[in-house]
Amino acid sequence: MAVSTVSNVTGLLEDCLSKFGFEVYPLKIGWYNSKLDPLLHLSCPDDTLAVLVLSTPSMFEQAFLPFIEKSEGFGLSDPIDQCVKLHVTSAVSQCFSGEKVDVRYDYEMLPNRMPRFLAQTAAHVSGAAFYYQQSDVLEQPWGKKKMFGVCVHPKFGGWFAIRALLVFENVTVGSEMVKPHPIDCVPTREGRIKLLENYNFNWKDGRYRDIIPPVQTYSQRQKDYFTTPPAQRFALLKTWGFLQGEDHQPERNSQSQAGGHG
Repeated sequence: MAVSTVSNVTGLLEDCLSKFGFEVYPLKIGWYNSKLDPLLHLSCPDDTLAVLVLSTPSMFEQAFLPFIEKSEGFGLSDPIDQCVKLHVTSAVSQCFSGEKVDVRYDYEMLPNRMPRFLAQTAAHVSGAAFYYQQSDVLEQPWGKKKMFGVCVHPKFGGWFAIRALLVFENVTVGSEMVKPHPIDCVPTREGRIKLLENYNFNWKDGRYRDIIPPVQTYSQRQKDYFTTPPAQRFALLKTWGFLQGEDHQPERNSQSQAGGHG
């Protein structure tokens, strides 16, 4: 597949998804696998095309609230997950009905409890966001303590979420598809220490999200939703005028990889 065709793939997805607050980034499976232990590899040839889907701050108002307004029930599932799945599935079926596309969502787990894909690694190799890890800090001040890494988007800082990886199993790309370099938004040692400490020690207050000045953050309503315990979010939606008279079950309670959560 030529680069122009890769552009066509991303263009079609953008036409379907950008108006709902999503961004898409193409990558090769080999770029992803090269960063991971073989046990974590995706079982596709290195030149297989994949596309990462992430949500921007506007997704909540442009996709989620309209989805909630039209919804007739959720059962045990997370409404955010269902909203993302609806839009991604619709885009794939509209644009690539003849292609074999394996859609992997950030919340899906394998039988061994490992995620179906490592969201932050995919974001880094696609150029979507820089994945800052403990190894990116020289002369680490934490001793033997393990520090979890976090992605920073060049426009939104930490105000975004990684949602899905679309693997085009029968589509291969050649060497003409050049691997992008994610923008290093936090180039200093001091900034990286601050970022990782804010994320690891104070992630609930969201300070790590503002490590760079974002062009847009979550709205107050969106912040209220994600800071509300999952079991209480349906009640919150009712106070906003949604889901009146409906009996819903609590949604799942999990914290995904940074950038993969709300």
